[in-house]
Amino acid sequence: MSDHPQPTPAQHSPGTVAGRLAVVRERIATAADAAGRRPDEVRLLVATKTQTADAVLEALAAGVDLIGENRVQELVAKAPAVADRVADGALQVHMIGHLQRNKINQVLATATGLETLDSLELARAISDRCVRDDRTGDRALDVMVQVNVTGEESKSGIEPQDAAALATAVAALPGLRLTGFMTIGARLTAAEGPAGEAEQTVRAGFARLRAIRDEVLASGAPGTASATELSMGMTGDLELAIAEGATIVRVGTAVFGPRVTATTL
Repeated sequence: MSDHPQPTPAQHSPGTVAGRLAVVRERIATAADAAGRRPDEVRLLVATKTQTADAVLEALAAGVDLIGENRVQELVAKAPAVADRVADGALQVHMIGHLQRNKINQVLATATGLETLDSLELARAISDRCVRDDRTGDRALDVMVQVNVTGEESKSGIEPQDAAALATAVAALPGLRLTGFMTIGARLTAAEGPAGEAEQTVRAGFARLRAIRDEVLASGAPGTASATELSMGMTGDLELAIAEGATIVRVGTAVFGPRVTATTL
């Protein structure tokens, strides 16, 4: 967690990034309390897709210490603006979008973590680059296995029944540190049935990811002891994710407002 003081809604205008961040933090705290958890058990990742470097810096000034980028192009473009904070350990930058093998070098040069690992082939390619660059031991890349808990073809991630085996294999690779699991939940508006049933569908997906995490931790396999993170829940469903054990929630629109279709980085 960041050592920066956390603003409250009363301290900032609701129309500013700082004000919206305060509201999101209050939502996290309220959801954690309702689930019998401490707010500091849930970390906020601010998703910066389509945002300008200036908007990202505004979020950092409000105490954000973890951001996530969906596109490698944007990750690289914004890297110079946040490089100093990354270098001194004040900021972590996660890749939260699909990664192609030909973009591995760019991600390794700018990101501190990858949340979207979904194949052993990709994991081995990243491991090879990390070893080549002497990025092992304490300098290993933090990675999460992305799991498609909804079965939707539009979503990336490995099938749930194959996730534990992939995670165990990834944990044994040099240059990679398995820190947990990530998923994108079912859309509340797309789930069939009344609102209560829709929420149950979303929660069931999150619960399945938690079960996979717990299975891997209980296995005692080499390198799996650090796989404690559950990155799940976004602007519309973060309360449901926290109720099911999320340790990281990924929020973009609730912090920056509606996304724009184009941006000047």
